[in-house]
Amino acid sequence: MKIIKFVLFCFVFVFFVSCQKEKKFGMPNTFDEPIDPSPIKDENWDAVPNGLQASVTSTNIRFVKSVIPKLEQKTTWTGDAWKGERISSQLVLWSNDSINLVTTEISDFKSDTGQTLPSSIAKARFVKYVITDEFAGGCGYRKPEDFASSLAADALDDVSSYAVKERETRPLWITIDVPSDAESGTYKSTVTINIEGQKSKTFEFTLNVIDMILPPGVEWDFHLDLWQNPYAVARFHNVEPWSKEHWDLLKPLMKRLADAGQKVITVSLNKRPWGGQTFDQFEAMVDWRKKANGTWEYDFSIFDNWVDFMMDLGVKKQISCYSMVPWGNEFYYFDEAKNKEIKIKAAPGTKEYEELWVPFLTEFKKHLVDKGWNNITRISMDERGPEEMKAMLTLLDQHAPEFGVSFADNHKSYKLYPDELKDMSVAFGHPVDHEDLLKRRANDFISTHYVCCSDGFPNTFTFSPPVEGVFIGWYTMAADFDGFLRWAYNSWVENPLQDSRFRAWPAGDTYIVYPDNRSSIRFESLHDGIEDAEKIRILRKVLKDKNMLDDLDYLNMVVAQFNITTSPEDGVEAMIENGKNVLNSLAEKLEKH
Repeated sequence: MKIIKFVLFCFVFVFFVSCQKEKKFGMPNTFDEPIDPSPIKDENWDAVPNGLQASVTSTNIRFVKSVIPKLEQKTTWTGDAWKGERISSQLVLWSNDSINLVTTEISDFKSDTGQTLPSSIAKARFVKYVITDEFAGGCGYRKPEDFASSLAADALDDVSSYAVKERETRPLWITIDVPSDAESGTYKSTVTINIEGQKSKTFEFTLNVIDMILPPGVEWDFHLDLWQNPYAVARFHNVEPWSKEHWDLLKPLMKRLADAGQKVITVSLNKRPWGGQTFDQFEAMVDWRKKANGTWEYDFSIFDNWVDFMMDLGVKKQISCYSMVPWGNEFYYFDEAKNKEIKIKAAPGTKEYEELWVPFLTEFKKHLVDKGWNNITRISMDERGPEEMKAMLTLLDQHAPEFGVSFADNHKSYKLYPDELKDMSVAFGHPVDHEDLLKRRANDFISTHYVCCSDGFPNTFTFSPPVEGVFIGWYTMAADFDGFLRWAYNSWVENPLQDSRFRAWPAGDTYIVYPDNRSSIRFESLHDGIEDAEKIRILRKVLKDKNMLDDLDYLNMVVAQFNITTSPEDGVEAMIENGKNVLNSLAEKLEKH
């Protein structure tokens, strides 16, 4: 018993000392990682030299915590970027013999001509691991024990230091936001890894700034539509929905989305538009009340506040309102005569449906006209069948035709009602005739594509290769879509910082960013691909304006190679690298032209 007590005392003492060290190194805001469910046990960590090892590496590698990195160590990095562009790099740290408290320093970026870009344009974030699973059958409900689980490096932790444990691999993600007013030229900086009790490690970063400007994300043409879930934020942080604390938590998270070019505000007109498919259900942003005399009253306060809030952040092109055809055709309202909430089933085309929606549409139209939002509001549906859609559209055309419809479509519905779908997103791999895309664009209609649980490639699951997020941007341009839709920006699972699995669908399907405004490798990769799409759009215009038609043909040929729906045997990394080199070489050619 004395031995057990002594061991427990030693454990507590070591833990206390470790915590004090972490506090000393500025680490109080990090979070605990889960235990590795499937560590690789046959790694020869004893062959790793003593001390912390570190190397510059590719951002396309998703490292495994228990696996020794198999790479030639590099201490230099070179990247080409436009003015206004964000560019990423990855370092990887690993150790055999000890816990290493690590801090990072990044120096100013200095050019040979005396120009300086401040170190604040760069940020180093330690990559944390979450539990993931596997694609397997894709869609469908799943029991965790039926699918292989592992750790995936994904969440980017905004801490200035971290304890790299013995016999583990720890990535470090570095982003550089090039100022839009930077002078073009070559800049050098150093990234220093300070290790307690050891000699620091220094890496030389070379940044080539090209004389082309990528505008801010809010000005991009790329139509990004990642559905937001404000209720998940309230639940995770245990705050009252729409309280000051809630708005304060939402602001940086939604600002990150706006800066990535988000164009659409996700609104839930009625409760549970997707049933209970998310861990945090969507509540109604409009209060529906049936008065004792049978008339209807609507309170649009939450709707107004949410839309104003998102517009203030720069998301102001479209308001997508879910849904006149919810999953299960279930609707909710408060009945004052009965003094309780009522749930009804009302399918499109029925009398009950008409009695519910006609009064609402009448008042909603008036309200939107008053707010000046009537021309950017869409009635939105998600993968509803043609029968229900036709009945809904008949009513909408009679009472509010100016709204038009936003529709995530897996039924090739643009052929059925081409004039109503002002915003159409087709399931990945469901081809759209190119002449129809051109007709829609001529009518100022939006045409995007989306991926979901059924797509093994490309995707943004926590186990997906990071480069697939970049590929999405290239595919968008190659297939001539206007943008990309993903159904879940932040519909967090119960413990999103530890376990990305959910009761349905492959892990990570429900969210791409983390609580406390933490980004992810997946989000940064998607952001990177959207930047490439904007660069393609800009280059096409400039090359055409300057009559550099051979170069324009070459660019279009390179982009066209990305119009594929299955991954090549060797992946898409080499295609992406070549594509990026082409974009930058054409930009440099324009610089000299």
